[in-house]
Amino acid sequence: MSESSSVQQARKALGQRLRDIRRDSGLSARALAEAAGWHESKCSKIQSGRVMPSEADLRAWTAICGVPEQAADLIATARNIEGMYVEWRRLERAGLKLAQESVRPLFERTRRFRMYQSWVIPGLLQTAAYTRAVLNTIVSLRGTLDDVDDAVAVRMERQKVLYAGHHRFAILIEEWVLRTVIGTPDILVGQLGHLITVGSLPSVSLGVIPLGSTRGAGWPVESFTIYDEAQVNVELVSAHLTITQPAEISGYGQAFAELASIAVYGAKARSLITGAINALG
Repeated sequence: MSESSSVQQARKALGQRLRDIRRDSGLSARALAEAAGWHESKCSKIQSGRVMPSEADLRAWTAICGVPEQAADLIATARNIEGMYVEWRRLERAGLKLAQESVRPLFERTRRFRMYQSWVIPGLLQTAAYTRAVLNTIVSLRGTLDDVDDAVAVRMERQKVLYAGHHRFAILIEEWVLRTVIGTPDILVGQLGHLITVGSLPSVSLGVIPLGSTRGAGWPVESFTIYDEAQVNVELVSAHLTITQPAEISGYGQAFAELASIAVYGAKARSLITGAINALG
């Protein structure tokens, strides 16, 4: 999947800002490119958002235009844009523990969580054994640093947020996730039993979307989490996507509402979970 319009719009906004800086300096794109030793088309591509400028590019641009004091702010903006779309191998290159710890501030400040999972049981509801199985698979598939035990400890510590009175969690899971064996059948049985327990917490609303449901507008999509109305994190096969554009956040909110409308809750959800446990023998 390609980068979202959040990333594209942010690149365009940065490009327009750089265009304004160039125009205010009285330089043409050709003159700026010549001074920087670039091909003229590079200026055009940066200004249109098609090419992301490097930090060296930004320093050169501002110096040539006579406003070197703006370089630091532009570099900070560029780093934020780069952080919107991060390949898993980059996010996890220092180990899974750091990747798990990186979201702690976000979890602490968020009050309303809306989570949809079409792949695995959501991390906040996982047992240590299930988490270990998931992370071992990630290590195997992506060749990341094997610090699984430390990463599991961080995720288990993060689950304390479920018991804090200021947070609320609306969680949707596709029924096929309940029947997908991660690790071993015994690990899944333990996980499903735990899911029933945490799903009954006052802070948690747990919905399961049954197999065979008439989907309507509630199509199965990529797994995502909405944090208040501030941002959406999306799990792609190759990357982690952060969405901050209000229109896109609204779109994910609508998708969540459609999915929630075809989910079952309470006793019906527990029945589906129990059915998955029984199917494992």
